[in-house]
Amino acid sequence: MTHTALARKYRPRTFSDVSTQEHVSETLRRAVAGDRVGHAYLFCGPRGIGKTTMARVLAMALNCPDRSAEGEPCGACDSCERIWSGHTSLDVVEIDAASNRGVDDARELRERAMYAPSEEGRHKIYIVDEAHMLTREAWNALLKILEEPPPRVIFVFATTEPQKIQQTAAPILSRCQRFDFRRIGAGDITARLTQVLAGEGTEAPEEALRMVARKADGGLRDALSLLDQVLALTGGEVSQESVRSVLGLVEEERYLELFDLLASRRHGDVFEFVERLVDEGYDLSEFYLGLNEALRTLLRLRLQGGAPSHLSDHIVAEYRSRAQAFAPGDLLRMLTLASDLGAGGNLRRAAQHKILLELLLLRLSHLDRTVELEDLIRGLGGASRGDAAVLSTGPSTPQSPPVPPEPPRKGKASAQPPKAEQGASAGAESATAPESATSPPGDAATAPGTAAGPHAAWERLLSGKEKLPAGVALVLRTSSLVGVENGVARIQVPEGPGLDRLREPDTRAALGAVFTDAMGHPVTVEATSMTGPEEAEGQRITPDTVRQGRVQALVEEDPKLGHAVETLDLELME
Repeated sequence: MTHTALARKYRPRTFSDVSTQEHVSETLRRAVAGDRVGHAYLFCGPRGIGKTTMARVLAMALNCPDRSAEGEPCGACDSCERIWSGHTSLDVVEIDAASNRGVDDARELRERAMYAPSEEGRHKIYIVDEAHMLTREAWNALLKILEEPPPRVIFVFATTEPQKIQQTAAPILSRCQRFDFRRIGAGDITARLTQVLAGEGTEAPEEALRMVARKADGGLRDALSLLDQVLALTGGEVSQESVRSVLGLVEEERYLELFDLLASRRHGDVFEFVERLVDEGYDLSEFYLGLNEALRTLLRLRLQGGAPSHLSDHIVAEYRSRAQAFAPGDLLRMLTLASDLGAGGNLRRAAQHKILLELLLLRLSHLDRTVELEDLIRGLGGASRGDAAVLSTGPSTPQSPPVPPEPPRKGKASAQPPKAEQGASAGAESATAPESATSPPGDAATAPGTAAGPHAAWERLLSGKEKLPAGVALVLRTSSLVGVENGVARIQVPEGPGLDRLREPDTRAALGAVFTDAMGHPVTVEATSMTGPEEAEGQRITPDTVRQGRVQALVEEDPKLGHAVETLDLELME
């Protein structure tokens, strides 16, 4: 006796048996019961979700002598048996458009459709599978008969790529009733596999069936074919191990081992890890797909989301413990790096999957980690701060009043090397350059309740958000603020057109308005020539010097943080 594949043996015989396509099956069943069946249908959707099966059930219902009042075929009469099994039937013709796609095939189909059904009360149904493969000329040959079909003749076109029909024969779409079939969820596939195994007189753990369902990716036919493979391997005993063996899936323990490696930054162990995967016969493409899912699981658990249903409680607990070693932002960047490799198609096209996977894992292991500054201070035994960074804009001498801090902002410290090897002390001195001791208190710092001082005004000018005359913002980037004394802000500018531009009355007025707004009293601007490039470089306010100044202010408030900055080579990140 020959074995019948599960996908054929358990093919639905009625509308109600078709899984998760109720929006199609109910519409067609009611159309049959109410005698409102259209003359042409277009079934669209991914492979293995029931398009051809639905077309056969429709043909069975229309020609079944024992059809129920609700429009369901009996599924047991001679007519239903022939149509369901795909055997020769005078009134139901299935055509593969992939091999019968030319205009001559379409003309032959059109001529055959002109003949009446074999018996009174029956319908002629033409099921055209892979309809997107028909040529433009073939569609043109069918256009007239679809517009004015003979009595009791119905066409059903099934396709996985309806957009090709839109490009090739757009007029066809307006002559057909279109139904879009959905992918079948993993839960529905698992339930159907359980029913099939019950019919076969066996059972399996739900976790194993969920693995099959996830691998099928929404296609019930693929799931039944995979289950057939597992049963052939085990002789009827389905387990998680047998499913992994047949599908080539990678154990979750492998990914947990990898996350331990990444968390401890053992970069050199990446090569040995990949080598063991190859030696043990794992498919690296399959490992990569599982890696994306594992990273997604970590991020999901780290964000307090629920655990994936296909994982056991023990594995979920292991994933939760690994998730604590990574910040959510780090996991998001890792998942982005991993998904980019597959999105570009590099892994599929490359002959050396091993090298690409090693490069990906090395990039993940070298990825910078970010930590909250509050957590770092708390871990060193210091007091928690609500504000993360303070920039001192007043003189460093104790005689001058301090500058009120900026509004609280949450900063982050990253354990990555600074972009430029500049000394912290030099940066802090340049960011907090002393002004003249004779300057009035309003010049060095603002009164309580105001938001900024001269250097904060300078930051506003450098940010590019202020409305300034054309070209002034570019000149300011090459200039430096000397200080504010007696209501006059002095700016050093390199010799050339930029100096002349800043000396223009409208430019000075615009710059003075920014200083006045920041300091709370009238301030005018004076532009002077820069004496030398070295002096200008030492006095210029830049993002690096501002950042170093904030770090210095934090260190002065909490010496333990200074030890961490020096030991771990930390840098303030906005």
